[in-house]
Amino acid sequence: MADHGGVPDAAGSPGLRVTAALTIPDGELRWRFSRASGPGGQGVNTTDSRVELSWDVAASSALSELQRDRALERLAGRLVRGVLTVVASEDRAQLRNREAARRRLAALVAEAVAPPPRARRATRPTRGSQARRLEAKKLRGSVKRDRRRPRNGD
Repeated sequence: MADHGGVPDAAGSPGLRVTAALTIPDGELRWRFSRASGPGGQGVNTTDSRVELSWDVAASSALSELQRDRALERLAGRLVRGVLTVVASEDRAQLRNREAARRRLAALVAEAVAPPPRARRATRPTRGSQARRLEAKKLRGSVKRDRRRPRNGD
């Protein structure tokens, strides 16, 4: 398994752009390459196409304190000692797997640092929706009543 610290991506960008305001520097990303499982070929023709991309969320300088806390909380199930790792091995080409891993990591981080949705403001059901609900209940009740076994008096 090959370990390549700050290998730049295919586009040669200075970092992984997560949102308009957040870019993870390439120096904080750790790449590991290994042989992917699946159909092989001749031994000499195999390549290290499986990609592992790791990022230390807890030690990152790219995040504000609020973003770090939010990310650590929301990604808790995916973190190992504060490090987030994504794996890509679906393609035979290492380059495409690297791009897939970058996209996956960016999506996870963007979702994790996004502010929570605004709290829903409680509203009362409208008169029309209440009337529709009651009408549906009456209709359902009459259907069930019609299915009952008739009593002697009916």
